[in-house]
Amino acid sequence: MPLPLFALAVAAFGIGTTEFVIMGILPDVAHDLAVTIPQAGLLVSGYALGVAFGAPILAIATAHLDRRRALLLLMGIFILGNCLCAIAPSYALLMGARIVTAFSHGAFFGLGAVVAANVVPPRKRSQAIALMFTGLALANVLGVPFGTALGQAAGWRMTFWAVVGIGIVAAFALYAWLPRGITSSGAGLMQETRTLGRRQVLLAMLISVLASASLFSVFTYLTPILENVTRESPHQVTWVLLLLGVGLTFGNLLGGRLGDWRLMPSVIVIFSFLIVVLGVLTVTSHIAWLAGTTIFVWGVLAFALVSPLQMQVVNEASGAPNLASTLNQGAFNLGNAAGAFAGERALTDGVSYSHIPWIGAGLAALGLAFSLLSHLLDRRARGTEHDEPSISTTPELMAAPYSQPAE
Repeated sequence: MPLPLFALAVAAFGIGTTEFVIMGILPDVAHDLAVTIPQAGLLVSGYALGVAFGAPILAIATAHLDRRRALLLLMGIFILGNCLCAIAPSYALLMGARIVTAFSHGAFFGLGAVVAANVVPPRKRSQAIALMFTGLALANVLGVPFGTALGQAAGWRMTFWAVVGIGIVAAFALYAWLPRGITSSGAGLMQETRTLGRRQVLLAMLISVLASASLFSVFTYLTPILENVTRESPHQVTWVLLLLGVGLTFGNLLGGRLGDWRLMPSVIVIFSFLIVVLGVLTVTSHIAWLAGTTIFVWGVLAFALVSPLQMQVVNEASGAPNLASTLNQGAFNLGNAAGAFAGERALTDGVSYSHIPWIGAGLAALGLAFSLLSHLLDRRARGTEHDEPSISTTPELMAAPYSQPAE
């Protein structure tokens, strides 16, 4: 792994850990701050909203900084936010600290994806984005279980101090290994905003929402599915979740390779298999070993969509990709909330846990439909450009030479 991508992955690991570890220490937080579990659960929603609404604000605020300085500034906000979480004396201040931390999340991944795509040759851009997101996938495999164990053993505040330590290491890595002089696209705010009106950019963001909603409509309720349908013990559930994390990590790397090979055709094929696997899960969830196998394959397919979809946004917003790339992170988080809400409504209306995967399959089917539409529009556009040779078909971003790390 090139050192700049390793630095971005370390930062992604820290950000992913602080996003998801709160679910593991929720009872400890609720008890210590004298609030109910549902109230403490709003810390998850508050973080997601902070990502969705804070990311474009920071993307605009850092638009004129070179990308290295912007990422270091965002990591500084991340470290500060987690320090405030660790010392927050009340629920309200902890909520505020979580939102401050979340502001850096979307902007970091959005700008980080653009930087990752520019420090490698053009043929490896999607793989570079996938390598950065490996840190996020590993956060679910390693960061969350260890962070939860640390919080249960030494108090939930110690978990946030540990994340602060990861953030400091990441900041040093970014300072040492990111190439100097990575300038922004040079596009002004109006040009960045105009890219959001491009049909293919909007379609890519919508597909990102649906992909994430499909994942979280099932992921949010996976533990009760395993406990009530598969009849797994809490200890066995932990191992299944670890297996899922391994699947997410493998899928992320696979998606990077597929995205560099054939981007939208790969997305279409992945969605097609995802629909089938989620349908199969409604049957295999009743048998422990089959459920584990299906969940692993589901994790591979679900996370294989992440880097290709992020790359699609960067490609289609070429010339002014920073705001669009950042907003796509908000789109993923909007999908997180929408998927969890869809699952909650289904359960409230009497749908059984064993049938919840059909919700994910339905959302994946919508993602497939819009992916087919996007691919059709892209093929038509390429045909038009082929008929008009005076029009360049090479996006500005893809034509830009990649940078090498400074010695």
